[in-house]
Amino acid sequence: MTQRMSLSEINPDAYQAVLGLEKYIRAHVDPALLHLLKLRASILNGCSFCVDMHTTEALAEGESSRKLFAVSAWREGPFFDEKERAALDLTDHVTRLGEHGVPDDVWDTAVRHYGTQGVADLLMVIATINVWNRLAVSTRTQPPTT
Repeated sequence: MTQRMSLSEINPDAYQAVLGLEKYIRAHVDPALLHLLKLRASILNGCSFCVDMHTTEALAEGESSRKLFAVSAWREGPFFDEKERAALDLTDHVTRLGEHGVPDDVWDTAVRHYGTQGVADLLMVIATINVWNRLAVSTRTQPPTT
């Protein structure tokens, strides 16, 4: 598959705007959780570029490969605590936003674990990775082969 375009070259101002969101979330969300949420949304969206990037970064920062592999089946895996599960559940529902939105029980559980400011930050993470996924999948951006 050949990449269709480089958005950073074609539309650098818009690309920089999305990077602004990225800088915000990196400054406000725990890096280990950030990687898990980005990986989960990227799996749901079928974005190989982002799956590769976020697993590579998480491994380099010390995350276990077993936990990263289990993100694809997080509900059944024993590797996630209740707080991570709440964030992953929110990620699933926001990424697959259906006609009924995010169920109250999912929202309430996330707020119980993270508070309103924390959930606001999680929403920014989920929204940002979904933007990146849609851009990378649409332009057929490929992960490096080495």
